[in-house]
Amino acid sequence: QVQLVESGGGLVQAGGPLRLSCAASGLTVSTYTMSWYRQAPGKERELVAEISRFTGDTKYSDSVKGRFTISRDNAKNTVYLQMNRLKPEDTAVYYCNAGRGRYWGQGTQVTVSS
Repeated sequence: QVQLVESGGGLVQAGGPLRLSCAASGLTVSTYTMSWYRQAPGKERELVAEISRFTGDTKYSDSVKGRFTISRDNAKNTVYLQMNRLKPEDTAVYYCNAGRGRYWGQGTQVTVSS
């Protein structure tokens, strides 16, 4: 049974950092393309960052490029999203995803106050 468990969300002031974690079980993160999505109230879920299986190549949405970094720790079977210079518009529920939509975590709330 595949489980993706996000953690690290919370309330942070604008300009501050936050690191999200996604601990996986039932799959090996290095063999799946792993992604972070987010969904703000009243908006569609959007792709934030992605790390390719095997190569570890990364890509980011234009709105977070240069501020967010996705990474993975194969030994811990965990994927991270380091978020720096947070903005109020980054407020959303953040979801971990494996296999480009195949498996989802339950989400973690990130709220950025101005």
